Amino acid sequence: MLMRKTRKPREYQNRRLDALAEPPEMGHELFVGLSSLRDTLSRRHHSRDFAFAHARYLRSRVLALGLVFSLLSPLWIVVDALVLPVELLKYTLVGRVALMLGLLAALLLAFSSGERIRRIRLSAGMLLALPAAFYLFVLVMLPERQVGSLVGYGFIPFLLVASLSVFPFTLLESLFAGILLMGLLGFSQTIDGSWLTGRGMEAFWLLSSLLSVSLAANHFQLSLLLRLYRQATHDPLTGLFNRGALEVHLTKIQAWQRETEGPGSVGSIPCSLLLLDLDHFKRINDNYGHSVGDTVLQQFAELLVGQTRRHDCVARYGGEEFVVLLVGSGQARAMEVAERIRFAVETFEFTDHEEQRIPITTSIGVTRLQQDESPSSALRRADEALYQAKRDGRNQVAAVEAMVDI
Repeated sequence: MLMRKTRKPREYQNRRLDALAEPPEMGHELFVGLSSLRDTLSRRHHSRDFAFAHARYLRSRVLALGLVFSLLSPLWIVVDALVLPVELLKYTLVGRVALMLGLLAALLLAFSSGERIRRIRLSAGMLLALPAAFYLFVLVMLPERQVGSLVGYGFIPFLLVASLSVFPFTLLESLFAGILLMGLLGFSQTIDGSWLTGRGMEAFWLLSSLLSVSLAANHFQLSLLLRLYRQATHDPLTGLFNRGALEVHLTKIQAWQRETEGPGSVGSIPCSLLLLDLDHFKRINDNYGHSVGDTVLQQFAELLVGQTRRHDCVARYGGEEFVVLLVGSGQARAMEVAERIRFAVETFEFTDHEEQRIPITTSIGVTRLQQDESPSSALRRADEALYQAKRDGRNQVAAVEAMVDI
Protein backbone atom coordinates (compact mmCIF):
# COMPACT_ATOMS: atom_id res chain seq x y z
CA MET A 1 0.00 0.00 0.00
CA LEU A 2 1.19 3.49 -0.78
CA MET A 3 0.52 6.52 1.40
CA ARG A 4 0.15 9.69 -0.63
CA LYS A 5 -1.16 13.21 -0.38
CA THR A 6 -2.43 13.98 -3.85
CA ARG A 7 -2.54 12.77 -7.42
CA LYS A 8 -4.09 14.06 -10.66
CA PRO A 9 -5.56 11.15 -12.65
CA ARG A 10 -8.17 11.76 -15.31
CA GLU A 11 -11.65 12.14 -13.79
CA TYR A 12 -14.59 10.52 -15.58
CA GLN A 13 -18.00 12.15 -15.76
CA ASN A 14 -21.16 10.10 -16.14
CA ARG A 15 -24.64 11.50 -16.70
CA ARG A 16 -26.26 8.49 -15.07
CA LEU A 17 -24.99 9.52 -11.63
CA ASP A 18 -28.24 11.34 -10.89
CA ALA A 19 -30.08 8.01 -11.14
CA LEU A 20 -28.13 6.62 -8.19
CA ALA A 21 -29.32 6.26 -4.62
CA GLU A 22 -29.74 9.65 -3.03
CA PRO A 23 -27.99 10.53 0.22
CA PRO A 24 -30.13 10.38 3.35
CA GLU A 25 -32.31 13.46 3.55
CA MET A 26 -32.29 15.00 7.00
CA GLY A 27 -35.34 14.00 9.00
CA HIS A 28 -37.96 14.02 6.24
CA GLU A 29 -38.94 10.38 6.84
CA LEU A 30 -39.30 10.72 10.61
CA PHE A 31 -42.43 12.86 10.85
CA VAL A 32 -45.76 11.33 11.83
CA GLY A 33 -49.35 12.58 12.02
CA LEU A 34 -50.55 15.41 9.79
CA SER A 35 -47.01 16.52 8.97
CA SER A 36 -46.36 13.13 7.32
CA LEU A 37 -48.92 13.83 4.59
CA ARG A 38 -46.14 15.07 2.32
CA ASP A 39 -44.36 11.72 2.55
CA THR A 40 -47.50 9.60 2.09
CA LEU A 41 -49.00 11.81 -0.62
CA SER A 42 -46.44 10.87 -3.29
CA ARG A 43 -43.06 9.20 -3.80
CA ARG A 44 -41.36 12.47 -4.71
CA HIS A 45 -39.60 12.94 -1.36
CA HIS A 46 -38.69 9.29 -0.76
CA SER A 47 -35.00 8.42 -0.88
CA ARG A 48 -34.04 5.78 -3.41
CA ASP A 49 -32.94 3.41 -0.65
CA PHE A 50 -36.39 3.61 0.94
CA ALA A 51 -37.88 3.02 -2.51
CA PHE A 52 -36.12 -0.37 -2.56
CA ALA A 53 -37.45 -1.26 0.91
CA HIS A 54 -40.91 -0.06 -0.11
CA ALA A 55 -40.81 -2.16 -3.28
CA ARG A 56 -39.82 -5.32 -1.40
CA TYR A 57 -42.73 -4.81 1.00
CA LEU A 58 -45.09 -4.16 -1.92
CA ARG A 59 -43.87 -7.33 -3.64
CA SER A 60 -44.84 -9.48 -0.65
CA ARG A 61 -48.36 -8.02 -0.72
CA VAL A 62 -48.67 -8.59 -4.48
CA LEU A 63 -47.67 -12.24 -4.11
CA ALA A 64 -50.12 -12.81 -1.25
CA LEU A 65 -53.15 -11.08 -2.79
CA GLY A 66 -52.35 -12.34 -6.27
CA LEU A 67 -52.39 -15.90 -4.99
CA VAL A 68 -55.80 -15.32 -3.39
CA PHE A 69 -57.23 -13.84 -6.61
CA SER A 70 -55.78 -16.69 -8.67
CA LEU A 71 -57.40 -19.31 -6.44
CA LEU A 72 -60.78 -17.58 -6.30
CA SER A 73 -61.07 -16.88 -10.03
CA PRO A 74 -61.52 -20.52 -11.20
CA LEU A 75 -64.03 -21.10 -8.38
CA TRP A 76 -66.10 -18.27 -9.84
CA ILE A 77 -66.40 -20.27 -13.07
CA VAL A 78 -68.31 -22.89 -11.10
CA VAL A 79 -70.64 -20.20 -9.73
CA ASP A 80 -71.23 -18.87 -13.27
CA ALA A 81 -72.05 -22.37 -14.51
CA LEU A 82 -74.63 -22.80 -11.75
CA VAL A 83 -76.46 -19.45 -11.97
CA LEU A 84 -75.95 -18.04 -15.49
CA PRO A 85 -77.96 -19.01 -18.55
CA VAL A 86 -76.00 -21.28 -20.88
CA GLU A 87 -75.98 -18.71 -23.70
CA LEU A 88 -74.09 -16.22 -21.46
CA LEU A 89 -71.36 -18.59 -20.32
CA LYS A 90 -69.38 -18.17 -23.54
CA TYR A 91 -68.96 -14.44 -22.79
CA THR A 92 -67.81 -14.84 -19.20
CA LEU A 93 -65.68 -17.94 -19.78
CA VAL A 94 -63.39 -16.23 -22.32
CA GLY A 95 -62.86 -13.28 -19.99
CA ARG A 96 -62.35 -15.55 -16.99
CA VAL A 97 -59.62 -17.57 -18.72
CA ALA A 98 -57.87 -14.37 -19.84
CA LEU A 99 -58.13 -13.06 -16.26
CA MET A 100 -56.53 -16.19 -14.79
CA LEU A 101 -53.68 -16.07 -17.30
CA GLY A 102 -53.13 -12.39 -16.55
CA LEU A 103 -53.09 -13.01 -12.79
CA LEU A 104 -50.54 -15.80 -13.23
CA ALA A 105 -48.41 -13.44 -15.35
CA ALA A 106 -48.59 -10.77 -12.61
CA LEU A 107 -47.55 -13.33 -10.00
CA LEU A 108 -44.65 -14.53 -12.15
CA LEU A 109 -43.54 -10.95 -12.78
CA ALA A 110 -43.59 -10.12 -9.05
CA PHE A 111 -41.85 -13.38 -8.12
CA SER A 112 -39.00 -12.85 -10.59
CA SER A 113 -38.65 -9.09 -10.10
CA GLY A 114 -36.09 -9.22 -7.28
CA GLU A 115 -35.29 -5.55 -6.51
CA ARG A 116 -36.47 -4.19 -9.87
CA ILE A 117 -38.78 -1.50 -8.58
CA ARG A 118 -40.59 -0.82 -11.84
CA ARG A 119 -41.46 -4.47 -12.35
CA ILE A 120 -42.84 -4.75 -8.83
CA ARG A 121 -45.00 -1.68 -9.30
CA LEU A 122 -46.16 -2.97 -12.68
CA SER A 123 -47.22 -6.29 -11.15
CA ALA A 124 -49.19 -4.43 -8.45
CA GLY A 125 -50.96 -2.38 -11.11
CA MET A 126 -51.75 -5.52 -13.10
CA LEU A 127 -53.27 -7.16 -10.04
CA LEU A 128 -55.82 -4.35 -9.77
CA ALA A 129 -56.31 -3.60 -13.46
CA LEU A 130 -56.98 -7.16 -14.64
CA PRO A 131 -60.21 -7.78 -12.65
CA ALA A 132 -61.44 -4.31 -13.61
CA ALA A 133 -60.68 -5.00 -17.28
CA PHE A 134 -62.46 -8.35 -17.04
CA TYR A 135 -65.60 -6.68 -15.63
CA LEU A 136 -65.48 -4.03 -18.36
CA PHE A 137 -65.11 -6.74 -21.01
CA VAL A 138 -68.18 -8.60 -19.73
CA LEU A 139 -70.24 -5.40 -19.62
CA VAL A 140 -69.33 -4.51 -23.21
CA MET A 141 -69.71 -7.99 -24.70
CA LEU A 142 -72.87 -9.10 -22.92
CA PRO A 143 -76.11 -8.72 -24.91
CA GLU A 144 -78.43 -5.90 -23.88
CA ARG A 145 -80.71 -6.45 -20.89
CA GLN A 146 -78.66 -9.46 -19.78
CA VAL A 147 -76.51 -7.64 -17.20
CA GLY A 148 -79.07 -8.36 -14.51
CA SER A 149 -78.32 -12.07 -14.89
CA LEU A 150 -74.75 -11.60 -13.61
CA VAL A 151 -74.23 -12.65 -10.02
CA GLY A 152 -71.42 -11.09 -7.99
CA TYR A 153 -69.88 -9.09 -10.83
CA GLY A 154 -71.11 -5.75 -9.53
CA PHE A 155 -69.04 -6.39 -6.41
CA ILE A 156 -65.73 -6.16 -8.35
CA PRO A 157 -65.24 -2.34 -8.04
CA PHE A 158 -65.93 -2.54 -4.29
CA LEU A 159 -63.53 -5.46 -3.86
CA LEU A 160 -60.75 -3.66 -5.72
CA VAL A 161 -61.21 -0.40 -3.77
CA ALA A 162 -61.07 -2.37 -0.53
CA SER A 163 -57.92 -4.13 -1.83
CA LEU A 164 -56.17 -0.76 -2.10
CA SER A 165 -55.87 -0.75 1.70
CA VAL A 166 -53.73 -3.91 1.56
CA PHE A 167 -50.97 -2.20 -0.41
CA PRO A 168 -48.62 0.54 0.86
CA PHE A 169 -49.56 2.82 -2.03
CA THR A 170 -49.19 6.59 -1.80
CA LEU A 171 -52.38 8.63 -1.45
CA LEU A 172 -52.21 9.94 -5.00
CA GLU A 173 -51.77 6.45 -6.43
CA SER A 174 -54.74 5.07 -4.48
CA LEU A 175 -56.87 8.11 -5.27
CA PHE A 176 -56.17 7.76 -8.99
CA ALA A 177 -57.07 4.05 -8.90
CA GLY A 178 -60.21 4.82 -6.86
CA ILE A 179 -61.41 7.43 -9.36
CA LEU A 180 -60.98 4.96 -12.22
CA LEU A 181 -62.96 2.33 -10.32
CA MET A 182 -65.72 4.86 -9.61
CA GLY A 183 -65.82 5.50 -13.35
CA LEU A 184 -66.16 1.75 -13.91
CA LEU A 185 -69.07 1.67 -11.46
CA GLY A 186 -70.73 4.57 -13.27
CA PHE A 187 -70.34 2.82 -16.62
CA SER A 188 -71.90 -0.37 -15.24
CA GLN A 189 -74.84 1.67 -13.93
CA THR A 190 -75.49 3.15 -17.36
CA ILE A 191 -75.64 -0.43 -18.66
CA ASP A 192 -77.96 -1.84 -16.01
CA GLY A 193 -80.14 1.31 -15.78
CA SER A 194 -79.36 2.25 -12.16
CA TRP A 195 -77.55 5.49 -13.04
CA LEU A 196 -78.78 8.40 -10.86
CA THR A 197 -81.35 6.18 -9.15
CA GLY A 198 -81.57 5.69 -5.42
CA ARG A 199 -79.84 2.32 -5.71
CA GLY A 200 -77.11 3.82 -7.88
CA MET A 201 -76.45 6.75 -5.53
CA GLU A 202 -76.27 4.34 -2.61
CA ALA A 203 -73.63 2.30 -4.47
CA PHE A 204 -71.58 5.45 -5.17
CA TRP A 205 -71.80 6.47 -1.51
CA LEU A 206 -70.62 3.04 -0.40
CA LEU A 207 -67.73 3.01 -2.88
CA SER A 208 -66.67 6.54 -1.80
CA SER A 209 -66.73 5.46 1.85
CA LEU A 210 -64.59 2.42 1.09
CA LEU A 211 -62.14 4.61 -0.83
CA SER A 212 -61.86 6.99 2.16
CA VAL A 213 -61.10 4.06 4.47
CA SER A 214 -58.50 2.72 2.01
CA LEU A 215 -56.81 6.13 1.75
CA ALA A 216 -56.60 6.35 5.55
CA ALA A 217 -55.17 2.82 5.67
CA ASN A 218 -52.60 3.75 2.99
CA HIS A 219 -51.55 6.81 4.98
CA PHE A 220 -51.06 5.01 8.28
CA GLN A 221 -49.46 1.97 6.68
CA LEU A 222 -46.94 3.99 4.68
CA SER A 223 -46.22 6.29 7.65
CA LEU A 224 -45.46 3.26 9.81
CA LEU A 225 -43.26 1.76 7.11
CA LEU A 226 -41.32 5.04 6.83
CA ARG A 227 -40.83 5.23 10.59
CA LEU A 228 -39.65 1.62 10.87
CA TYR A 229 -37.30 2.08 7.93
CA ARG A 230 -35.92 5.24 9.46
CA GLN A 231 -35.37 3.67 12.87
CA ALA A 232 -33.63 0.66 11.34
CA THR A 233 -31.32 2.50 8.95
CA HIS A 234 -30.72 6.00 10.32
CA ASP A 235 -28.84 7.43 13.26
CA PRO A 236 -31.40 9.07 15.57
CA LEU A 237 -29.11 11.96 16.56
CA THR A 238 -27.95 13.17 13.15
CA GLY A 239 -30.53 11.67 10.77
CA LEU A 240 -27.75 10.11 8.66
CA PHE A 241 -27.37 6.49 7.61
CA ASN A 242 -26.12 4.24 10.40
CA ARG A 243 -23.26 1.78 9.98
CA GLY A 244 -25.36 -1.20 8.91
CA ALA A 245 -27.29 0.78 6.30
CA LEU A 246 -24.03 2.24 4.98
CA GLU A 247 -22.55 -1.19 4.26
CA VAL A 248 -25.74 -2.26 2.45
CA HIS A 249 -25.65 0.97 0.46
CA LEU A 250 -22.00 0.42 -0.52
CA THR A 251 -22.85 -3.07 -1.77
CA LYS A 252 -25.63 -1.62 -3.96
CA ILE A 253 -23.26 1.01 -5.35
CA GLN A 254 -20.70 -1.67 -6.24
CA ALA A 255 -23.39 -3.74 -7.98
CA TRP A 256 -24.50 -0.64 -9.89
CA GLN A 257 -20.91 0.03 -10.95
CA ARG A 258 -20.49 -3.50 -12.31
CA GLU A 259 -23.80 -3.34 -14.17
CA THR A 260 -23.20 0.13 -15.62
CA GLU A 261 -19.55 -0.12 -16.60
CA GLY A 262 -19.52 -3.58 -18.12
CA PRO A 263 -16.37 -5.63 -18.76
CA GLY A 264 -14.92 -3.21 -21.30
CA SER A 265 -14.89 -0.05 -19.19
CA VAL A 266 -13.99 -1.11 -15.66
CA GLY A 267 -13.01 1.92 -13.59
CA SER A 268 -14.90 4.46 -15.69
CA ILE A 269 -17.16 5.30 -12.73
CA PRO A 270 -14.84 5.51 -9.72
CA CYS A 271 -16.13 5.86 -6.18
CA SER A 272 -14.18 7.02 -3.15
CA LEU A 273 -14.61 6.78 0.61
CA LEU A 274 -13.82 9.45 3.17
CA LEU A 275 -13.57 8.46 6.84
CA LEU A 276 -13.69 11.53 9.10
CA ASP A 277 -13.01 11.86 12.81
CA LEU A 278 -13.44 14.96 14.99
CA ASP A 279 -10.11 15.70 16.65
CA HIS A 280 -10.04 15.51 20.47
CA PHE A 281 -13.81 15.11 20.67
CA LYS A 282 -13.56 13.64 24.17
CA ARG A 283 -12.31 17.01 25.42
CA ILE A 284 -15.49 18.66 24.13
CA ASN A 285 -17.66 16.25 26.14
CA ASP A 286 -15.43 16.69 29.21
CA ASN A 287 -15.20 20.49 29.03
CA TYR A 288 -18.65 21.44 27.72
CA GLY A 289 -20.89 18.46 28.52
CA HIS A 290 -22.46 15.73 26.40
CA SER A 291 -25.36 17.91 25.30
CA VAL A 292 -22.93 20.31 23.63
CA GLY A 293 -21.13 17.32 22.14
CA ASP A 294 -24.39 16.11 20.62
CA THR A 295 -25.02 19.57 19.16
CA VAL A 296 -21.55 19.57 17.63
CA LEU A 297 -22.20 16.17 16.02
CA GLN A 298 -25.47 17.44 14.57
CA GLN A 299 -23.81 20.58 13.19
CA PHE A 300 -20.97 18.49 11.76
CA ALA A 301 -23.48 16.18 10.04
CA GLU A 302 -25.30 19.14 8.49
CA LEU A 303 -21.98 20.56 7.29
CA LEU A 304 -21.06 17.28 5.59
CA VAL A 305 -24.43 17.05 3.84
CA GLY A 306 -24.00 20.63 2.65
CA GLN A 307 -20.54 19.84 1.25
CA THR A 308 -21.68 16.82 -0.78
CA ARG A 309 -23.88 16.22 -3.80
CA ARG A 310 -27.30 14.61 -4.09
CA HIS A 311 -25.98 11.28 -5.35
CA ASP A 312 -23.27 11.07 -2.68
CA CYS A 313 -23.92 9.50 0.71
CA VAL A 314 -23.10 10.66 4.25
CA ALA A 315 -23.29 8.26 7.20
CA ARG A 316 -22.44 8.20 10.89
CA TYR A 317 -19.97 5.35 11.32
CA GLY A 318 -19.97 5.44 15.10
CA GLY A 319 -19.21 7.92 17.89
CA GLU A 320 -17.52 10.93 16.31
CA GLU A 321 -16.57 9.07 13.11
CA PHE A 322 -18.42 9.75 9.85
CA VAL A 323 -18.18 8.32 6.33
CA VAL A 324 -18.72 10.11 3.03
CA LEU A 325 -19.15 8.12 -0.18
CA LEU A 326 -18.28 10.17 -3.28
CA VAL A 327 -19.95 8.59 -6.30
CA GLY A 328 -18.15 9.14 -9.59
CA SER A 329 -15.06 10.65 -7.94
CA GLY A 330 -11.57 9.20 -8.21
CA GLN A 331 -8.98 9.58 -5.51
CA ALA A 332 -7.59 12.90 -6.77
CA ARG A 333 -11.05 14.48 -6.73
CA ALA A 334 -11.76 12.86 -3.37
CA MET A 335 -8.63 14.47 -1.93
CA GLU A 336 -9.85 17.87 -3.12
CA VAL A 337 -13.27 17.35 -1.54
CA ALA A 338 -11.68 16.09 1.68
CA GLU A 339 -9.46 19.16 1.89
CA ARG A 340 -12.46 21.41 1.27
CA ILE A 341 -14.36 19.70 4.08
CA ARG A 342 -11.36 19.92 6.40
CA PHE A 343 -11.10 23.67 5.80
CA ALA A 344 -14.87 24.14 6.18
CA VAL A 345 -14.80 22.40 9.58
CA GLU A 346 -11.80 24.42 10.73
CA THR A 347 -13.54 27.70 9.91
CA PHE A 348 -17.09 26.72 10.94
CA GLU A 349 -18.62 28.47 13.96
CA PHE A 350 -19.34 25.54 16.28
CA THR A 351 -20.85 27.01 19.46
CA ASP A 352 -21.83 25.92 22.96
CA HIS A 353 -25.10 26.76 24.75
CA GLU A 354 -23.81 30.29 25.49
CA GLU A 355 -23.04 30.87 21.80
CA GLN A 356 -19.31 30.75 22.53
CA ARG A 357 -17.21 29.40 19.65
CA ILE A 358 -15.68 25.95 20.05
CA PRO A 359 -12.55 25.39 17.92
CA ILE A 360 -12.91 22.05 16.13
CA THR A 361 -10.86 20.32 13.46
CA THR A 362 -11.17 17.00 11.66
CA SER A 363 -8.81 14.35 10.34
CA ILE A 364 -9.78 12.57 7.14
CA GLY A 365 -8.74 9.28 5.54
CA VAL A 366 -9.35 8.76 1.81
CA THR A 367 -9.40 5.60 -0.28
CA ARG A 368 -10.90 4.19 -3.48
CA LEU A 369 -13.89 1.81 -3.28
CA GLN A 370 -13.13 -1.21 -5.45
CA GLN A 371 -15.92 -3.13 -7.16
CA ASP A 372 -14.69 -6.59 -6.17
CA GLU A 373 -13.99 -6.02 -2.47
CA SER A 374 -16.21 -6.12 0.59
CA PRO A 375 -17.31 -2.75 2.01
CA SER A 376 -15.56 -3.64 5.28
CA SER A 377 -12.22 -3.95 3.42
CA ALA A 378 -12.56 -0.48 1.94
CA LEU A 379 -13.58 0.95 5.32
CA ARG A 380 -10.55 -0.67 7.00
CA ARG A 381 -8.30 0.91 4.40
CA ALA A 382 -9.93 4.32 4.96
CA ASP A 383 -9.36 3.78 8.69
CA GLU A 384 -5.64 3.24 8.05
CA ALA A 385 -5.52 6.51 6.13
CA LEU A 386 -7.38 8.27 8.95
CA TYR A 387 -4.87 7.16 11.55
CA GLN A 388 -2.04 8.21 9.27
CA ALA A 389 -3.59 11.70 9.23
CA LYS A 390 -3.77 11.62 13.04
CA ARG A 391 -0.13 10.52 13.31
CA ASP A 392 0.84 13.42 11.04
CA GLY A 393 -0.58 15.84 13.62
CA ARG A 394 -4.36 15.82 13.08
CA ASN A 395 -6.34 18.36 11.03
CA GLN A 396 -4.88 16.54 8.03
CA VAL A 397 -6.00 14.61 4.97
CA ALA A 398 -4.24 11.36 4.08
CA ALA A 399 -4.93 8.66 1.48
CA VAL A 400 -4.29 4.96 1.16
CA GLU A 401 -4.22 3.61 -2.37
CA ALA A 402 -6.00 0.29 -2.93
CA MET A 403 -3.99 -2.70 -4.09
CA VAL A 404 -4.77 -3.47 -7.72
CA ASP A 405 -4.13 -6.89 -9.25
CA ILE A 406 -2.02 -6.70 -12.39
